[in-house]
Amino acid sequence: MCADMSIRQMSGEPGVHMELSLRDSLAVAPDVVFRELDGEAVILNLESGIYFGLDQVGTRIWQLIQEHGSLQKVFETMCDEYDVGSDTLERDLLQLVDELYAKGLVRASPR
Repeated sequence: MCADMSIRQMSGEPGVHMELSLRDSLAVAPDVVFRELDGEAVILNLESGIYFGLDQVGTRIWQLIQEHGSLQKVFETMCDEYDVGSDTLERDLLQLVDELYAKGLVRASPR
């Protein structure tokens, strides 16, 4: 189920990647606007003017990041809500948040 998580950049340049783990917490960057349309997310980075899209699972992760910040809490909630192995979920979650971070959509919060 989580293998479908992806972020689609609609225009722009690649960003910087960071090695994130479930011990990290994230916050949505201040110059980012989020709208949900038919279960999928459209995200605009106001600083760069670039639009992004998330599928339904990625949208749920985005919502949980906004709600909890803690990637461990996001992981635990996703484990409860989706029928997926924990290793697969952790790998896919960290891959997605690395992409979100690289695109400037989220920022690392203090641990």
